[in-house]
Amino acid sequence: MLDKLEAIKKRFEEVSDLIVQPDAMADMAQYTKLHKEYKELSRIVAKLEEYKKVKNDLKGAKELLNKEKDPELREMAKMEIEELEPKEEELEEELKQLLIPRDPNDSKNVILEIRGGTGGDEAAIFAGDLFRMYQRFAEEKGWKMNVLDLTEGTSGGYKEIIATVSGEDVYGMLKFESGVHRVQRVPATETQGRVHTSAATVAVLPEMEEVEVNIDMNDVRKDTFCSSGPGGQSVNTTYSAIRLTHIPTGIVVSCQDEKSQIKNFEKALKVLRSRIYEVELKKHNDEVGAQRKSMVGSGDRSDKIRTYNYPQSRVTDHRIGLTVYNLPAVMDGDVGEFIEQLRIADHSEKLKDGE
Repeated sequence: MLDKLEAIKKRFEEVSDLIVQPDAMADMAQYTKLHKEYKELSRIVAKLEEYKKVKNDLKGAKELLNKEKDPELREMAKMEIEELEPKEEELEEELKQLLIPRDPNDSKNVILEIRGGTGGDEAAIFAGDLFRMYQRFAEEKGWKMNVLDLTEGTSGGYKEIIATVSGEDVYGMLKFESGVHRVQRVPATETQGRVHTSAATVAVLPEMEEVEVNIDMNDVRKDTFCSSGPGGQSVNTTYSAIRLTHIPTGIVVSCQDEKSQIKNFEKALKVLRSRIYEVELKKHNDEVGAQRKSMVGSGDRSDKIRTYNYPQSRVTDHRIGLTVYNLPAVMDGDVGEFIEQLRIADHSEKLKDGE
């Protein structure tokens, strides 16, 4: 482990030197990449220096205990050893976690797609509840959320809603939310008070850049239509809404939140890139086969991942067996505990794979 860490430290020193060169900002794309690498490596190097100091202090305390005859100094050395040994173990574990290769997409913004599934009107209402849950979580994190397209349910909520979420480490935080979310409650339309089960699907896609997913525009059919959402008097008279169809994959993307056709086209293209990336990633994972078939890291939108039971105020994540009894708080955006526990479980699996 220490050999790997020393190699990281050497690379950190190289990057530190490169970003202060006079011509470093001549290529802004390269400079941004280096600055991001510097930021990520600095966390590991700082933790390494802390670990080395604790290790040296522990070595010194043990040497003092072996050589010293004075009872008072020996007692001080013992106390220092008792304090430093668990600290050394803790830092070693933290360094192991930091050495796990980061998902290169973790720092990306995301395309969040929520669709009502089985359950008709109630499923659409639940999709709306989930969207508000993520809205509040995003507000708490200081992220920016921007709705791209939506289809409202006949009794409220959304049959489908697509939004971008931008901020720091958005994909890294939200990627485990992809899958089927199930709700058990008495719908407002239920006259006999029976509990119904409905579902909504959530897809969290990393927002891909043009250089990462190259689309041949000859393969894309572009259609324009009048927007049907909010946007002023011109909304129903101007063909500003965009529908893009990727002919090879059959993927269709619409965007109508802007009055400008050009802006809607750019946003729709972002969603299309992310959807194509998802298709290619699934194809790659299927080829890999059984590699890390864990539910935690699959991100498959067909997996049933969580149940929200209103009568018992219970929320259960089926992948890690975590159950909490504070459903109102969770629906108000308090999903941090689930996200943190899923990240820990994923890290543990990666550590086992590494071993």
